[in-house]
Amino acid sequence: MRNRFSRLAAAGVVVLTAASLSPAPGAAAAGTSHRSGGGLSADIRYTEYGIPHIVAGDYPGLGFGVGWAQAADQVCTLADGFVTVRGERSRHFGATGRPDGSHSSASTNLASDLFFKGVRQAGTVEKLLRQPAPAGPSYAAKELMRGWAAGYNAWLAQQKITDPACAGQDWVKPVTQLDVAANAHALLITAGQADAVDGITAAGPPAAGRSPAPTAHRGRQQAAREAVAAVRSRLARGAGGLGSNAVAFRGDTTANGRGLLLGNPHYPWSGGRRFWQAQVTIPGELNAAGGLLLGSPTPSIGHNARVAWSHTVATGVPMNLHQLTLDPAGPTAYLVDGVPERMTRRTVRVPVKDGPDVVRTQWWTRYGPVVTGYGGLDLPWTDRTAYALGDPNAAQLRLVDTSLGFGKARDVAGMQRVLRRTQGLPWVNTIAADSAGRTLFTQSQVLPRITDALAERCSTALGRELYPATGLAVLDGARSGCAPGRDRDAVQPGIFGPSAMPTLTDAPYVENSNDSAWLANADRPLTGYPRVFGDIGTPRELRTRGALEDVSALADRGGLTVAGLQRQQFANRVPAGDLAAAGTARACAALPGGTATGSDGKAVDVTEACRVIGAWDRTVRTDSKGALLFDRFWRRLTATVPQTDLWKTPFDPADPVHTPRTLNTAARGLATALADAVAELRAARIPLAAPLGEHQFVVRNGKRIPVSGGAHGLGVWNMTVGRWDPAGGGYTEVRHGSSYIQAVGFAAGGCPVEARTLLTYAQSSNPRSPHYSDQTELYAANRMIRSRFCERDVLASPQLRVVHVRRR
Repeated sequence: MRNRFSRLAAAGVVVLTAASLSPAPGAAAAGTSHRSGGGLSADIRYTEYGIPHIVAGDYPGLGFGVGWAQAADQVCTLADGFVTVRGERSRHFGATGRPDGSHSSASTNLASDLFFKGVRQAGTVEKLLRQPAPAGPSYAAKELMRGWAAGYNAWLAQQKITDPACAGQDWVKPVTQLDVAANAHALLITAGQADAVDGITAAGPPAAGRSPAPTAHRGRQQAAREAVAAVRSRLARGAGGLGSNAVAFRGDTTANGRGLLLGNPHYPWSGGRRFWQAQVTIPGELNAAGGLLLGSPTPSIGHNARVAWSHTVATGVPMNLHQLTLDPAGPTAYLVDGVPERMTRRTVRVPVKDGPDVVRTQWWTRYGPVVTGYGGLDLPWTDRTAYALGDPNAAQLRLVDTSLGFGKARDVAGMQRVLRRTQGLPWVNTIAADSAGRTLFTQSQVLPRITDALAERCSTALGRELYPATGLAVLDGARSGCAPGRDRDAVQPGIFGPSAMPTLTDAPYVENSNDSAWLANADRPLTGYPRVFGDIGTPRELRTRGALEDVSALADRGGLTVAGLQRQQFANRVPAGDLAAAGTARACAALPGGTATGSDGKAVDVTEACRVIGAWDRTVRTDSKGALLFDRFWRRLTATVPQTDLWKTPFDPADPVHTPRTLNTAARGLATALADAVAELRAARIPLAAPLGEHQFVVRNGKRIPVSGGAHGLGVWNMTVGRWDPAGGGYTEVRHGSSYIQAVGFAAGGCPVEARTLLTYAQSSNPRSPHYSDQTELYAANRMIRSRFCERDVLASPQLRVVHVRRR
């Protein structure tokens, strides 16, 4: 190996750069531990599109290499995140500024700081780091985090920041293992405490003598409907608005009898929840490649030589509420089995830029923090009642161990063993395929152990409305027997154990597009799980329906290949268009005089729109004409017409993939939605038949790059959520959508893995980086990268650049 590097270097192929060039870069590839006087070191071998292949001799060294390489591409984004989890945004950016939503739902920097500084002052993450495995993180996980911090710090000390977003800023500082762990903890509580930050930090006891106002019967019914609607909306945005698709195919559906996987997570295109692509290797110990979330030392989604996996955001509700009965002697104590229990005060001080420190008190109970609101759900703290938020993910730090275990698994059975051992996934499903042709779907996530029987016995009046409709339980906090129980196989109190998780193995295909586990395979429905996991026998979203149609057809056809999965990724079919475009065009053509009345009461000539929608190819490719018009029309129609009125054939639980269907062209609001869409595009001077890519794009360094895909409501697999700016030309930026895409298969000879990958927004946020938008250009062309996983392929890269990094 050392001789191979020497020959490449002599040929001018390998460029060695970094803090030190003294140790030979072939040492890591050969398995030699990189230690320089007890220091940390790693080799980073960059191939096309700036993808690093990081090799080290041990876990801290690997973490060091990952921390260094992530800092090189994402230092400003990472530094901003560390400011957040330290609770220092107000000090640097002002109290009234708004965080980007990467780490919490906080509406202001002050609310974010009050929450995260409170977590820091309570020593929450330190306690979790000290907790012995398996309930706490393993030694290897802690060493990876320690190494990551050292690598990030070494990059800061040895390199110059060129990204204008943070160059020269005093908030870019060295970090500690605690900071890295706090970043991981923030990810774990994304759909729990961090999704209720405003309600936690604003909670305060009522003035003396305050009582809840009596509510009329009709008022209670209306309030219940509004509460259900508010929680449904909030849960839909739960993990930061994230989503995903993934499908795994069994060996008898593929061309070579081995498993295939296509993963398509929908994540933000900017901020601290971006993916970053790498291969991580400790020779003889670990060799995995995939997408790492920023600040993480191992792939969250990826593959090794024998198994590939992806995640999708699950429907399980990883939090619950406890309704407290307050002590008549004072509203900061509550009764449990008739005995008063005082709340715990957390007084938090937040320094503020150009102003005095802000000091606030938060209130905590045995169940979690007191909360006065969750999204649009009002949870008033009166002199009789308050609400506490339970979040079992706030009491765990096992996610790194789960990802590390996946990277070392040899098959899907091994992945199941990892999940049983670590129990660290907070709010996602897992879909996997292996080289033996086996498949796996499992909703193995950390959930409060709320059985339907417990909810029936312990729900409050609000809980009886919310739990059946949404899965969010509101339990009676006055009874100790109403706390979530513990399964015998659970590593932590209050959660379901692995045996309770909805799981399907060895199906011809398993697929998820963010609906519940029920139809992971339409022919093998999963049932029998509690409502907190998700619903059963209810209408599926169009993205799920379209995906099930496509993947079942692929499985039936057989002979599947990695190249075929790439074609599926970029098919850009619009299920909503297949169901409704023809009916819309007919209804449009039947309008008297070719006009429709908009919501403003003005008549709009829609004659051209009838022709455009009728001729549209039902895709959201960049050259699709009519896609933008139908998109703007469909958003309005589905926002104003209830689903029960939209279709002539209603939902049938015996045919959930194909119902509801047949557009109800007589539905009130259809013509209005069409008129408004036409008027909107004309006002923006956007032709109704303009190709989608001319009006759905991103701009990088002054260059406009067209983007395919469409919104969740259209049912498109290749999801794109744009920022609508008609004055700027349409969808002028992607907020979130397809991110780290991977199509992975396995081979019998040669390199055992065939993979194609794409990081849609590219590796770096730095506009001065050559890898700021190079993969975005590939995305625009529906292309993917042929992965270099095996050593010979890495060394054969025409753009190979080797960087040896070490701590001085």
